[in-house]
Amino acid sequence: MVILAIVWLVFLLFVSLKPAHAAPEAGATGETANGARASYQLHCAACHGTDRLGGIGPALLPENLSRLRKGEALKVVRDGRPATQMAGFGQALAADQLAALVDWIYTPVVPAPVWREADIRASRIQHTEPAKLPARPVFEADPLNLFLVVEAGDHHVSVLDGDRLEVIHRFPSRHALHGGPKFADGGRYVFFASRDGWVTKYDLWNLKVVAEVRAGINTRNLAASPDGRHIAIANYLPHTLVLLDGDLNLLKVLEVSDRDGKHSSRVSAVYDATPRHAFIAALKDVPEVWEISYDPAADEIPAGLIHDHAQREGAFIPGYLNPRRTQLNDPLDDFFFTQDYAELMGASREGKGQVVNLDARKKIADLPLAGMPHLGSGITWDWRGRRVMASTNLQAAEVTVIDLQSREVVRRIPTRGPGFFLRSHENSRYAFVDSMMSPEYKHVLQVIDKETLKVVHELTEQPGRTLAHVEFTRDGSYALASLWEDDGALLVFDAQTLTEVKRIPMRKPVGKYNVWNKIMREEGTSH
Repeated sequence: MVILAIVWLVFLLFVSLKPAHAAPEAGATGETANGARASYQLHCAACHGTDRLGGIGPALLPENLSRLRKGEALKVVRDGRPATQMAGFGQALAADQLAALVDWIYTPVVPAPVWREADIRASRIQHTEPAKLPARPVFEADPLNLFLVVEAGDHHVSVLDGDRLEVIHRFPSRHALHGGPKFADGGRYVFFASRDGWVTKYDLWNLKVVAEVRAGINTRNLAASPDGRHIAIANYLPHTLVLLDGDLNLLKVLEVSDRDGKHSSRVSAVYDATPRHAFIAALKDVPEVWEISYDPAADEIPAGLIHDHAQREGAFIPGYLNPRRTQLNDPLDDFFFTQDYAELMGASREGKGQVVNLDARKKIADLPLAGMPHLGSGITWDWRGRRVMASTNLQAAEVTVIDLQSREVVRRIPTRGPGFFLRSHENSRYAFVDSMMSPEYKHVLQVIDKETLKVVHELTEQPGRTLAHVEFTRDGSYALASLWEDDGALLVFDAQTLTEVKRIPMRKPVGKYNVWNKIMREEGTSH
């Protein structure tokens, strides 16, 4: 393992010192910018790349730093980041030099940096040969009741036994994992994506990293087919949807633009639609939804004018790994599938909700949503003979409950503040919602009774701290919440009595993901 780690670090240092892929940054002129550039090359380039595209450290581009405020970035550059390789430069650089350096890394690179097919292929690292690993778990725990807990405090992932509620393994991850891990092959393999484009394949049965590849520069999320043979990566930068095989070899890069090729677009999100044998992707800057089949026998896709489908008079392209487009009126920022995956419910950044039928390939209804719903965190359940869906809202202090058949709002449940995550389980009468977007109430978790559609209980931490993101054990007996702090913990609650039964210390635990709930597409969790 030590030898592998050394090889990995040497490889990444080599990658970081490759020639730049882009021209100098817009506005990077004048003495201040030149000084900042010189400071960067002297102190930062060895880890973050001469072109700011990343290496041992993450990419330093505005797109990758959007969640880190300049003030926080300045503190990191000045003081370093504990328990990482990030050293502080407060002794080496004066205050004005530090400020200029931080301003400079938040300056866009123009033209935008590129990440070509050759770059993707060259970045691939094979850590372990899967054929040499046992085809059985190396631990005693139930492999279907494991949790993967992403710890952002020091960029690690913990493997938690969901029965004993104990950590059985912990390993370092890429910087800033995002979009949630995706399980495949019955839960043996799991795929991670980092904000700066690295995709990692991990063998959960053998607790080993198998392979890695860098699929982009700024990545939104990834999706995996259930058999693990196809992986899709949604990128903000460059504007691509990257398709890999299960060994992280490149299959195809789809340049993302509208049908006419006139307007390029970031990818809002990509998810697996298992019953359709396809990935579904929404575009952030273009009003289209793409369906990309990973079935080699998929029907061909009409391209251009078709005179007669039956007689095949017209142009067609293969249905395998090519986008089948649905035209919309507004772009989608995030979306949610109905249980049969025939429809998706999506919303734009402005909160305009719409229902899209994936078979008819058209919008069929509006959604009466306000603010900025977080539909990617939606859940469903049966309520009084009806199937309903509920979603948090990033701007409004409410959980919106919608009848999936009539698409009418059943209830707007007031909450302490705007929330990000909503979670439940089919064996629980309760749904847990946070208020993490509220400065006053981010320490409060509220418990909603799914029958009465009312808040019936609150779980609180110290004011000023963040309590969020609940995930249930396989059988729904326990609900685990994240104390989202560097000196944080997993808080384990009895899902029936709502009492805390255990607290497991962790370094800023963010998401936690139960194998069974994910691979079975459990109704109370996101997919």
